[in-house]
Amino acid sequence: MPIDLKQIVAARLGENYDLHDKYLNRTLVKVQRMIGFDKVYARAEGAYLYDREGNDYLDFLSGFGTFNIGRNHPVVNKAIRDILDLDLPNMVQMDSALLSGLLSEALVKRLALQGAPHLDAVFLCNSGTEAVEGALKFAKAGTGRPRILSLKNSFHGLTHGSLSATGNPYFHEGFGPLVGGVSSITLDDLGILEAELKKGDVAALIVELVQGKGVFYYKDDTYARAQALCRKYGTLFICDEVQTGLGRTGKWFAFEHWGLEPDIVTLAKALSGGYVPAGAIITRRAIYQKTYSRLDRCIVHSTTFGRNNLACACGLATLAVLEDEKLPENAATQGAELERQLLALQEKHEIIKSVRVKGLMAAIEFAEPKGLSPKTLALRAGWKAIHALDDTLFPQLVVTPLLSKHRILSQVAANRVDMVKILPPLVVGQKEIDRFITALDDVLDGMKKFPGPIWEMGGNFFKAMKAGAPKAAEEQETVMA
Repeated sequence: MPIDLKQIVAARLGENYDLHDKYLNRTLVKVQRMIGFDKVYARAEGAYLYDREGNDYLDFLSGFGTFNIGRNHPVVNKAIRDILDLDLPNMVQMDSALLSGLLSEALVKRLALQGAPHLDAVFLCNSGTEAVEGALKFAKAGTGRPRILSLKNSFHGLTHGSLSATGNPYFHEGFGPLVGGVSSITLDDLGILEAELKKGDVAALIVELVQGKGVFYYKDDTYARAQALCRKYGTLFICDEVQTGLGRTGKWFAFEHWGLEPDIVTLAKALSGGYVPAGAIITRRAIYQKTYSRLDRCIVHSTTFGRNNLACACGLATLAVLEDEKLPENAATQGAELERQLLALQEKHEIIKSVRVKGLMAAIEFAEPKGLSPKTLALRAGWKAIHALDDTLFPQLVVTPLLSKHRILSQVAANRVDMVKILPPLVVGQKEIDRFITALDDVLDGMKKFPGPIWEMGGNFFKAMKAGAPKAAEEQETVMA
């Protein structure tokens, strides 16, 4: 008998976390339960998730930036249904399919409109990390050089090559030795970059123009000067736009903010429309052809699912939605409003150290307050108490009540930094921005009561972490045995 997924989901919705605990990532389930993120979402639409009781949750995480056009967009939904109705041959492999050609054409045309007509050759893949892996290979083939430079604090993916380019040691732990020939630097002193480039063996510098782990970016001409140095020494300039691309920063591509001319751009996440994984590498034709340099090397870099019809249909529909609904422009407008209101909150709450916003990427960083008012002293006492227990807990004390009390999904931005990050879908308006600001204001007001519920929650988190540690050690011993 055919499988009836509607019936199965209706009957078993609610078993989610038990199933994951038994068959998938048990540690992640423990964390989700501990911090109150073990919600059971029954449906989703636009900027909202809904539980089984119909309560709405404002999704200011958007699948780590996957849902730029919102969840379950009807245009993408229809595109998938249309392709399924056509019964097209899919992934024949020894052919050149229409839809992958159409998506590649659309990407090249869009990049030309955004000031990058030189990017005229496309490789389609499935994910951000796969796009980065391919970009590094293209750079090495295109230059004949062995080394890669990236920036400290960067995130480029978690497969071995892209992990090696990720300039954050937190993600490296336990996975060494990493791929050789990769170094992470800063651009604070461009003399460091030039010293590396002078060696003549650097294939590419790969850059997240707005770093996902903390929304850090250079506001001046640093990127342009770095690109000029790359040109001078024959090194390619790669823009990793997996999270920043397709409207996220208030322009179609982040490189537009700085007037850059990258040699390679990587895309993924939002290109999928949130339905079928989709990624892309877009580069200069000359670089592309150096990778596929002979007839016997026509598939020297390939991926089985990269040109599949469903992913390409999603990509085409997503590009159409972004343009038709002017979502990059909306990201710029709503991002400016979000920044305005966050800066006003910073004036009110001295615990907010800084606010960084680029389009609809935003990070709120916190620091110990220094004032002497009774409320500030109480807040400082809570801050010191929590950091004495564990220096990673504080941002969770913001994120958890945002979800549990205000039904807003956000995230801790970075390891061992007191920072919260939001990535609203690009479909949000004034209502959603106001709801988030009101909720954050309320959470920060609640921190001015010490002792109080929020600080007590931090203590409970710490106890749960400690209680879980012995069992984790036992499990590790079992694995080693």
